[in-house]
Amino acid sequence: MVTISMNRIDSDFGFEALDTNGQRVTTDTSDEDGGHNAGMRPMQLLLASLGGCSAIDVISILKKQRQEVEKFSMTIQGEREVFMVPALWKQISVHFILSGKIDKEKALKACKLSMEKYCSVAETLRRAGATILWDLEITNP
Repeated sequence: MVTISMNRIDSDFGFEALDTNGQRVTTDTSDEDGGHNAGMRPMQLLLASLGGCSAIDVISILKKQRQEVEKFSMTIQGEREVFMVPALWKQISVHFILSGKIDKEKALKACKLSMEKYCSVAETLRRAGATILWDLEITNP
């Protein structure tokens, strides 16, 4: 079982999440909603979690294929439902950017395996009704 403790760190909506390994993440809300912009919004963390989960998958797969990834980045954009409470993620776009000595077909396969088979966060979001689109860009190092 995974345990995360949430502790309020200011008098309004600022919280710190702490895992059993001592890793911390700060959350907050906007000034307009009464917060202080002192941390990521919880729904933004879901997108960051998707990125982290998939990045680990892709790098792991490419390492097994003996691909030399020199740089790796992602851009993740999401659109939420409008006029809904709760407002779930409706559509998410993931743009992978890799550089190094990488065979494009192997990289495409790694991204596809992550997005469609291995990434638990992606599957969780899909089961909640989100459509996840992705693409890949390979640049020269």
